[in-house]
Amino acid sequence: MMRIVTDDGVGLAVEQHGSGPPFVMIHGFTGAKDDFVDHACRFAERSMVVLFDHRGHGASDKPGDEGAYSFDRLAADTLAVADGLGLDRFALLGHSMGGMVARRIVLAHPERVQSLVLMDTSPGLPPSIDPDLADAAAELALTGDMALLRQILDEADTLGSEADQRVRRERPGYGEYCARKWAEIAPASYAGLMRAIVHQPDELEAMRAIASPTLVIVGEEDAHFVPAAHAMADAVAGARLVVVPDAGHSPQFENPDAYFTAVDQFLAEHLVRR
Repeated sequence: MMRIVTDDGVGLAVEQHGSGPPFVMIHGFTGAKDDFVDHACRFAERSMVVLFDHRGHGASDKPGDEGAYSFDRLAADTLAVADGLGLDRFALLGHSMGGMVARRIVLAHPERVQSLVLMDTSPGLPPSIDPDLADAAAELALTGDMALLRQILDEADTLGSEADQRVRRERPGYGEYCARKWAEIAPASYAGLMRAIVHQPDELEAMRAIASPTLVIVGEEDAHFVPAAHAMADAVAGARLVVVPDAGHSPQFENPDAYFTAVDQFLAEHLVRR
């Protein structure tokens, strides 16, 4: 465990597991670095695994200004973590919004990304999000009524799946874990990053320039993201697509063995030492 401070003074909570070729994992919107912790030690058998909480999430600092949150800022934060650990090139995994940040990094700094995993993400605005409702949710967050916002989001359940419900029923403590992640979200972070998700450009055509070996992975029940996964895999030359059965938006929880096998096999082929 360590803390890395960015150029605008925000402290990021960072974990490092193992040694060897570096593998940086970026969590999604309202997530946390612990979204990957189940498999960190197993990945660390062949790599140095780096996990961190985005600003406004988990144990990282939480600026109160919505302007402190954008995809460019999160991309810069990710590179600050890599720089703080002395990593010139690294394998990079991005989950959901983290995949959008990873896309931003590989397009702007292709020399930094040795290999790329895009997990349950999209090349632009996810089709499950209504921009007007998203802006309304951002405004509600800024009023500070996060409990009401959580209730509305739970009723909408736009990313829900049978697999997610199964994990919530069967995994002890999982519901409490999700509640804790939500409680740690800064309202300004929710508002700023929700608007970033909604107003991002569609970069599917730009992704054709990605030269890093790429794995696109998606849960088969993640209905809104499966078409995006196919589109990205078609756009990136040589990309591998894995659709994880019996999984929704978070296959690392919903079908952990299939998720781990897909990512670990990819890393085994494409990780290189610094």
